Amino acid sequence: MAKGTFWSAVAAAVALALLASTPARADEAASDYADCGDADPKFVQAARKNAELLDTLAWSPMGMPETGWEVYGPLTQREIGTGCGYGTPVFAKALAALQAKHQLEPDGVFGPDTFEVLKGLWQERRPFVMARVRGECPTAPATFIMTNLPKGEDTFGREDRRLRGDALRAYRRMVAAARRDGVMLSDPKALTIFSGYRQPDADGERCQAEGNCDGKRRAACSPHGTGFAVDLNLGYAPGYRIDSTDPRNRLHQSRTEAYRWMVRNADRFGFVNYVFEPWHWEWVGEPARASAGS
Repeated sequence: MAKGTFWSAVAAAVALALLASTPARADEAASDYADCGDADPKFVQAARKNAELLDTLAWSPMGMPETGWEVYGPLTQREIGTGCGYGTPVFAKALAALQAKHQLEPDGVFGPDTFEVLKGLWQERRPFVMARVRGECPTAPATFIMTNLPKGEDTFGREDRRLRGDALRAYRRMVAAARRDGVMLSDPKALTIFSGYRQPDADGERCQAEGNCDGKRRAACSPHGTGFAVDLNLGYAPGYRIDSTDPRNRLHQSRTEAYRWMVRNADRFGFVNYVFEPWHWEWVGEPARASAGS
């Protein structure tokens, strides 16, 4: 082998090793999604704009300043029905169809107005959110319908984690499917639960002790008080807590195989995501197709 060829091979091997240690962007995992097909030339400019804004969009989608929109990419792909890369004309065309449906300019460019529509769709699928819109706080579940998780299902091996029995059964079916798909091969603790049911006073204590709350509102009424909400282990960026809302941690999690699998499959088991927290999922009941036996 010539010297130049040898060192080229070494460089390629090193590059592959570095890529393997970093979660890939969802738009790089094309094999996880449908084939992109031919690009519509009408959306080439929109595609270029989306690629540019992916890392540069300055906005506050959830009330906190953020730069870029990649963390919301997987959910957006799922909503518009394409797995094509965020900077492709096919993605832009699918996004334009959603914009037109909701009386926005169908330019195919991802921006704050389009995100508000998407966020509304995602939030409306969470019964907890709709109850809060009505000024209600869902009541805590009765003790007899709660089930303790075994240590093996808890990220940190705790024995006091609890969840509603029906939500736990759905969670177990979901994890079994993820395991069959090989999601746990690189991390056996992927999709284990690090938070489930929490009593309101426990959230209040957490708020005071850690500052990990959204004022008195979260302490007084949290989806974790319903017994339907779970926080799932998706890994975390070096130097951050597993539930850090820092954009770098959330972006890291949105690139993981476990999160992308959840985005594509969780609704089959009745789970929906809270868009700002990749790890937070809520069981909303058996899907209609499941109860119908299809």
